[in-house]
Amino acid sequence: MGVVFEFKEFISKGNVLDLAVGVIIGAAFGKIVTSLTDDIIMPIVGLGLGHVDFTNLFVALNGGHYATIADAKKAGAGTLNYGLFINAVINFLIIALIIFMIVKATNKVKKAPVEVAPVAPVDTKDQVLLAEIRDALRAGGRL
Repeated sequence: MGVVFEFKEFISKGNVLDLAVGVIIGAAFGKIVTSLTDDIIMPIVGLGLGHVDFTNLFVALNGGHYATIADAKKAGAGTLNYGLFINAVINFLIIALIIFMIVKATNKVKKAPVEVAPVAPVDTKDQVLLAEIRDALRAGGRL
């Protein structure tokens, strides 16, 4: 029964739920960035480089020449898909840039801690009276 209780307590903590929401939103955001890269950025880059389609940049390991990766796979040839790797690197860089901008904006919004100047303590009436009694006793006088 202890394990079930501990698991229930663990799962009900806010951090676990926040993490789950973050993973789900991150996966959806990753699909958006992948679409942005594959469908918008890479065609523009490919056009600028002379109509290069990065998704079909590959090397067939059997030495054959194929028009597409799908053709090479149908023929049973192994491929090094460096065009897909380039797309993945660009996806990563876009996500890293966006996360950097979010963290930077969040840090800017956070207020800097206000430094409070230390104030010299002021003696209360009781403390002043006790100090006078102490000083009188040290001087050997009477109260």
